[in-house]
Amino acid sequence: MSEPLLQVDNLARDYLMPRESLFAPPPKVHALAGVSFTLNAGCSLGIVGESGSGKSTLARLVMALDKPTAGTVRLMGRDLHAMSRKDLREARRDFQMVFQDPYGSLDPRQTIARIVSEPLAAQGTSRAEQRKRAAEAITAVGLRANDLAKYPHEFSGGQRQRIAIARALITRPRLIVADEPVSALDVSVQAQVLNLMQDLQAEFGITYMLISHDLAVVHHLCEDVAVLWQGRIVEQGPPEKIFRAAEHPYTRALLEAVPLAEPV
Repeated sequence: MSEPLLQVDNLARDYLMPRESLFAPPPKVHALAGVSFTLNAGCSLGIVGESGSGKSTLARLVMALDKPTAGTVRLMGRDLHAMSRKDLREARRDFQMVFQDPYGSLDPRQTIARIVSEPLAAQGTSRAEQRKRAAEAITAVGLRANDLAKYPHEFSGGQRQRIAIARALITRPRLIVADEPVSALDVSVQAQVLNLMQDLQAEFGITYMLISHDLAVVHHLCEDVAVLWQGRIVEQGPPEKIFRAAEHPYTRALLEAVPLAEPV
């Protein structure tokens, strides 16, 4: 049996809060408490939960943007949090992130070419290779190569998220962590972006970890779903099982609060 692409073991993250009095110890908030899961290459895992459940903390730890209090994150067998800064910078070509806000995640002062090629520039890739790969990435997401000369304000929200996906694609990553990738978009545009992500997965073999509060989005894209509550995974399985025969009371409460329907 092959090793999973991503393996998370007993991941925990505590944050210290302001002291309530001068001599009292600072209280702790357990944002994540012993989260474990595996994700195989070419598959999609959805992490669902309401605000404050620990979803974004988990995304930051998987992306090695924050240090865990305990536990490990292994990508292709390598412990990301045990790497040197140099090795981690080189490893980042294998995992990229798509952020929630297509308006805030793109620098309005930069051309699309510079935005999309930014991950390659950080790795010291030649300008010629950056231009070539940027053109490949932007056309892969359904835009045109001459769009690279434009600026973010010239595009719609859906097009901007395509640009953000192109930026993630340019290093040819094995894993993309998508944090609420369509929540800022109109419902009419959401399915277009989700279908694009599916097409890119089929073409390039990308593995997705999808963070979302929207059950319909996860049902659309993912073969496996983990429900996060108070920093713990309380239920995990195929979406058909989770959404049609939920066992945990929190999962059932989520389903009752948000009727399951496919994006249109």
